[in-house]
Amino acid sequence: MAVTWNVSSLDATKTVGSLSDVVTTVHWIATETDGEHTGYRYGSIALAEAKSSSFTAYKDITKDNAVSWAKAAIGSDEVTAIETSIALQISESKSPTVSSGVPW
Repeated sequence: MAVTWNVSSLDATKTVGSLSDVVTTVHWIATETDGEHTGYRYGSIALAEAKSSSFTAYKDITKDNAVSWAKAAIGSDEVTAIETSIALQISESKSPTVSSGVPW
């Protein structure tokens, strides 16, 4: 399986210079499921200041755009760390090393 990245919400500022509805923050969730075992991480990342030369109008933003922006802002090393932590969650779920509860 592979980690699936999604966007739960975008924060936008109504006006930045000559631009309207400028996305400033991406709220993301990354998940992977292996049978009955699931791992996930979520977070928010602020985006760099919008440039008019590469601006995408809010109504034209796709999920793929937003995921790409979030991953770029997070950075490839941290994206790898997030995906590794999800794989570790699944591994721990399959073969727990810690338990909790009471013996009675």
